[in-house]
Amino acid sequence: MSAVRVSARASAALAPVLLVGGWTLAAARQPSGFDPVRGSISALAGSAATDRWVMTAALAGLGVCHLVTARGLRAAPAGARGVLAVGGAATLAVAALPLPVEGGSPAHAVAAGVAFAALSVWPVCGRPADQRALPLLRAVPAVGAAALLTGLVAWFAVEVAAGGARLGLAERLAAGAQAVWPLLVVLTARGGPRRG
Repeated sequence: MSAVRVSARASAALAPVLLVGGWTLAAARQPSGFDPVRGSISALAGSAATDRWVMTAALAGLGVCHLVTARGLRAAPAGARGVLAVGGAATLAVAALPLPVEGGSPAHAVAAGVAFAALSVWPVCGRPADQRALPLLRAVPAVGAAALLTGLVAWFAVEVAAGGARLGLAERLAAGAQAVWPLLVVLTARGGPRRG
C-alpha cells in the first residue's frame, strides 16, 4: 500500500495552480487595476469585485483540494490529516462568506483565521508511524515548515492590524506556501502511487 493515494497527488498539485491562477486571473479582471502587493485575495472574491466568481471558484477548489489531499495522505497521522481537512473546510467557508461591498465580515475573518491556523500547524500534528514514507512529516522538517508557515501568517496578521502597504504580498506568500507544502509532502513520499 502506498503512503499517498493518486488522488492526493493530483489534488496537491492542483492546489497551488488554482490559488495562483485564481488570484492572477481575478486581478486582471478588475477594470480599475489591482495592486497585488497591497490588495487582499479576499477582496478579489468580495462583493465589490468584478467577476468575483473567479477567485471564489479558485478558493472553493483550493478547499476541496486540501480535503482530498488530507484523505489521501494514507501514511500521515490522523491528527495531521484532520487538521489539514479543517483547513480545507475553512477555506471553503472563506469562499462562501465573501467580504461585503463596504466594511469587514466577522464570519469571513473567523473562517480565514481558522484556515490560516490549521494550514500552518497541520505538519506537526503527530508523527507518521512509518517516518520513511513521509519524510517531510518527520519532526525536524515538520517543525521547520510549521514555523515558516506560522511566521508568514503572523506577518500577514501584522499587515492586517496595521493596514499595511504589503498586506497583499504577505497574504499571497502565506497562502501560497500553505498550498505548496502538501505538494512537497506528496512529492517526497516513498512508495508507488495507489489508485483512488
